[in-house]
This record gives sequence, structure tokens and C-alpha cells, in this order.
Amino acid sequence: MSLFRFQYHNPREVLGWSFYDIANSAFATSVMAVIFNKYYAGVVAGGAEGTVLNLFGIEARIPGASLFTFAVALAMIIIAVTSPILGAIADYSGLKKRFLLVYCIVGSAFTALLATVHQGEVLWGGALFVIALMGFAGGNVFYNALLPEIAARQDLGKVSGIGWALGYIGGGLCLLINLCMLQYPSVIGLREPTPITAVFPVVAVWWLLFSVPTFLWVRERAPRQHKPADRSYYQVGKARLMQTFKEVRRFRELWKFLLAYFLFNDGIEMVIIMAAIFGDQVLHMGSGQLIIFFLMVQGVAFLGALGFGELVDRIGNKLTLIITIVVWTGIVLWAYFIGWFTDPIKEYYMLGVLVGLVMGGSQSAARSMQALLVPVQNSAEFFSFFAISGKFASVLGPVTFGLATMITGSLRSGILILIIFFLTGMGVLMTVDESKGKEEAQVPV
Repeated sequence: MSLFRFQYHNPREVLGWSFYDIANSAFATSVMAVIFNKYYAGVVAGGAEGTVLNLFGIEARIPGASLFTFAVALAMIIIAVTSPILGAIADYSGLKKRFLLVYCIVGSAFTALLATVHQGEVLWGGALFVIALMGFAGGNVFYNALLPEIAARQDLGKVSGIGWALGYIGGGLCLLINLCMLQYPSVIGLREPTPITAVFPVVAVWWLLFSVPTFLWVRERAPRQHKPADRSYYQVGKARLMQTFKEVRRFRELWKFLLAYFLFNDGIEMVIIMAAIFGDQVLHMGSGQLIIFFLMVQGVAFLGALGFGELVDRIGNKLTLIITIVVWTGIVLWAYFIGWFTDPIKEYYMLGVLVGLVMGGSQSAARSMQALLVPVQNSAEFFSFFAISGKFASVLGPVTFGLATMITGSLRSGILILIIFFLTGMGVLMTVDESKGKEEAQVPV
């Protein structure tokens, strides 16, 4: 089967690299998308009624959904600021795996600590979540940067798609365990009822356990350079980063792509993050219904990631991304008018099928297009810029969405703002010359 024919260095390395997607997708699914986001917004931070906080001497009542999105924004600001210099250090020192290990340990440890968060502990819960999210998002900078080292350029889309596909299976299996813990605890030997906070240590252990093959099987090929005796790694990394900025004008197509990614990724991230909160507060779905909904999404996303990964290698990353963005735009419009032709919850499940199909496809195609456009010897630096684009998008999106929800008092109205991000991102993406960008990446920095 052509899907499993590659020209990479070592088949076991591709599997080992993909295992990190299996590992950290438990956080993406159970914490970011389904359980903790709903728990924090609806229980910890007061739901639609919100929580009164004192901001610079001014008291303000902020809805729980807005507080959650603001916590996401804070974490992404920190990652966006720190990623470039750390990426430059990792490229110079050949320590991408070591940086990834640190972020993995920190992220999983603070995920486990989310079990200590209870109703009303808005700041404590927000602080723990911000650090856990930094471990997740920061680690992905170095994880993604390993992709060009373990896959041939003609297989980047396929390998990236397999990583996403296995990640959806991993996230779905962990979410299934969470469902059993919360809905059927006696089946797995737990007492009834199981508190919702009990699932977070399970997510943390899953993250650590399934990341082990990545650190054992993946080999870094970038040569480790010894720093001058009179300079620190920070100084060396800063100098490399400044040099990259000077050379950046050469990579015109890459930076057009990063601008496009900045825009359309806003919409994608917010749809994923807010889906459970929308189902809870607008459609009044229970935890069991939402977990089943996301299990369905994960299963469809597995097929979508594999299918779109193959499509990328046939028609190119750019056209594949444009197709997915058009579908994302339709999803947002349908969500705003949900319930217009049948039962809203039935329509929500229909939307879930569409989300699953394009979720893996858009993320896989974006990652493989970035890998195609960057020079391999500077992959961590350039993937840190990829992270900056994504993370600043993950700041702008949540802040815009949170403010729109505060002003209008409606989650439905907030989601309409996402259409602007999708359409402007697609407009910029259409100006990117994929072939020219690939040629630019062949010239050493």
C-alpha cells in the first residue's frame, strides 16, 4: 500500500517520532478540548455568570469561557517570546531531544497537579494550566523540528499525517479511559462517583509513558557544535537568531506562509478549544455526551489525517490547506445557525464529522509545508518561528473571542469572528509559491 512506502532513514524512527503525538495528544484532547476546558470555564470560573476579579483596581465580572481563553493567550505569549532563542540554541547544540524531554516532564507534572483545582480556585487553576500548556506547546517546537531529520522531503506530508493520525488514536484512547472513569467507574474497579479531577493524573502518566519510544528510538542527525569558551549557549543562540533574521528576506515564500498560518490557525485553534464549551453552555450537553462526541471526532480525524497526508503528497500542501480552510469556514457558519433544519445536538454530531475530517488534514498539511520550506540545518530555529506564528495566533484568537463573548454575552456571536481569520488566512496562502519556497530552502543559511 503506497501509504506505507517511504524513503526515510529508519522505519522505527518514524514510529518512535509518531509516539510523541500519541503521548501529548492526551493533553490536547482531555485537557484542552474536552474535560478541563469545560470544567474550568463552567465550574472553577463560574460558567456564563463568571467570576468577579480585581483588574488593576477595577472590579470586573468575566465569563468563565473568557477566563479560559485568556489563560490560553498568556501561555502562548510566553512560548512565542521564548521559542526563537531556545530553538537557535537547540540547533547549535544538537539538543532538540533534550529540550523536548524537559518540556515533556514539566507539562505532564503540571497536568497531574490540575487534580488539585476546585470550584472558585480561578487563579490557582489558571496558573497550573498555563504552565502545563507551556510544556505542551513549547515541546512541540522541538518535536516538529525533528521531522525533517527522520523523513525524506517527498514523504514529509505522509509522515506528518501518520503522526497526527496516531495522535488522534492516542488522544481518543485516553479519552475513552476518562469516559469509563467518569461514567462507568465500577467497570474498571473505581468507586462511584469518580471526581472529574481524577482524570488529570491519568493524562499526565499517559503523556510520560508513551513519549518513551520517542526518546529511545529517534536519533538527532544535526551535528553538535561546541560553543566558544568565552560565550554561553544563550549568547550563541542569540547570535544565530540575529543572523537568521538578517537572512530572512531570502525566504519570502516561507514568511508569506507563516503569515497565512498565523491567520487561519486562529480559527482552527478556537474551534477546537471552544467546541466542548459551546456544547456545554449553548446546547447543554452533558459530560458523557461531549466525551462520546469527541471520541467520534478523534476516530474520523484518524482517517482524515491519513487521507489528507496522502493528498498532500499528490496535490501539494497549499491546495490541500485551501480545501480544509473552505470547510472550516462552512463549519463556523453552520455552528452559528445550528438547529436550523433538525435537532441542534444531531447537527452538532454532523459538524463533528466535518471537524474530524479536516482537523488532521489542516494541521498535518501545515506542518509538512513548514518542513518543506525551511532549511534542514536550521529546522529548530525555523520551527520556532512556525511556533511564534501559531502561538501569537493562539493569543489573538482567544483574546478576540473572549472579548467578543464578553461584549455580546453570546458564544454564538463570538464564533462569527473566526470567519475573518479563515478568509484572510486563505487569501494570503493563495499568494505562496510552493515550488519557489522549496528552492529557497535548498540554499544554506
